[in-house]
Amino acid sequence: MPDTTHSRTDTQKLSLGLGLAIIFGVTLWRVIMLLLNRTDLFVDEAQYWFWGQNLDFGYYSKPPMIAWVIRFFNTISGSDSTFWIRVSAPLFHLATALMLMRTTRRLIDGDAGRDIEPWVGVIFITLPAASLSAVLVSTDTIQILFVTIAIWAFLGLTKRSSVLEALILGISLGIAFLTKYSVLFLLPGVGIAMLTLRSARIAWRDVAIAAIAGAIVVAPNLWWNVTHGAATVRHTQTIAHWGTGGGNGGLLKHVLSALGFVGAQFGVVGPVVFYAMLWAGWRLIRGQSDDREKLLFWFSVPVVALITLQALFAKAYANWAVTAYVAGIILAVWLLYRLTKKGLVTSLIIGGVVAFVIPILTVFAYDIKLPNGDLVMKRYIGRSAISLEIADIATMAKTPDIVGEDRDILADLFYTLKGKPFHIYARNFGGFPKSYYEQNFSLPATVTGSVLYVSDDPFDCVGGQAELIKSWSPDLGDMKGKTLYAYRVPASCLSPKS
Repeated sequence: MPDTTHSRTDTQKLSLGLGLAIIFGVTLWRVIMLLLNRTDLFVDEAQYWFWGQNLDFGYYSKPPMIAWVIRFFNTISGSDSTFWIRVSAPLFHLATALMLMRTTRRLIDGDAGRDIEPWVGVIFITLPAASLSAVLVSTDTIQILFVTIAIWAFLGLTKRSSVLEALILGISLGIAFLTKYSVLFLLPGVGIAMLTLRSARIAWRDVAIAAIAGAIVVAPNLWWNVTHGAATVRHTQTIAHWGTGGGNGGLLKHVLSALGFVGAQFGVVGPVVFYAMLWAGWRLIRGQSDDREKLLFWFSVPVVALITLQALFAKAYANWAVTAYVAGIILAVWLLYRLTKKGLVTSLIIGGVVAFVIPILTVFAYDIKLPNGDLVMKRYIGRSAISLEIADIATMAKTPDIVGEDRDILADLFYTLKGKPFHIYARNFGGFPKSYYEQNFSLPATVTGSVLYVSDDPFDCVGGQAELIKSWSPDLGDMKGKTLYAYRVPASCLSPKS
């Protein structure tokens, strides 16, 4: 197909002004709808908030950046409402869209760069993944911004040596690491690009400066892991099933897992964008790519390939490839703009519909149902109701000490019952802790009286000392249909088994 880089049509050319209007308009829509959002904090969001109340250089399942960001927004607002916990997400996406535009111009100059720049911004801001993560605070929204800044600095260093941009490169990668360890998936592709493309090489002095700056930034988290039994690393190993082969099920299960991960990427960034990235791979194989296209390919597609291998042999979640989509979006937009501008329009329409609908779902979380009768947002409602029910039971039983074992319940208990006269603890099962709460907020030996123990399984204690206060099934949410049990038990009944 012929290259039509400089061809333009009135219907497919997007001006910078209109692109910025779309980007800021989508962001404003998301912020306004967050004010009206009726969902509870998801278990991870509540946990991140709680981390922010206990600032540290590392946490059980993630590095510390997400907690620091939430604490910052809570501090400047004087509020820990769900709005102020989540509002950083659309603002980070806004910053990422603008930074992606500048990164595009740094790579692609002339008319082509000016034409593609606004498309990159609007395609990113309307990605399905961006629309979902803009209503639920997550590590991905922070990491992708700093990966974008790092790639911007890297591209500058390929043209000229600069101490400042080398520092920006190292610090940005360090912050991305402090947000989520998955940034490491970028490194193999970056290495291949530097080895195979002369235009992708930077001065060794700049490499050293970036490496030293990055090492300084990540050092506190690495030291925290050393002094906390490598907790975050061990948790990551557990959820990825490293060393376990991902469980049983045979070859077919592993192949389906890998295919499922790849298929999920069509949903993460939209079918058009992901197809364009795969198309870029085909062009590279056929020798049709120039150095800029090759660089973007090596900065994106290998991340997806590596995590597909992870999914084949063990386990991988769809959002683990988020670092691929900084260069991947620029690559996809550039390819689509040259070869099929209708693809860009189609992608924007699909993404725009998703960007409009998802915030509406959060506002009508108790009303919009699937054909099977389940609420679309059932994972994000009903959590605070469970916590308030437990508080009522504890008050009735005159047991202010509440002990739980389920991370979902504990996360919301700490958030919903904040400032109320209860002491919340996790049951300590012994051995390596199963959650942040068991790691740092286990029931202490100093509590010797009766406690309220909440479990999703029947419980008994030696001598029948467990008194069932109440059992109930939540009416809404992910735990609808499950039976929860609240017992008054001596604290000694919950001691770790020797």
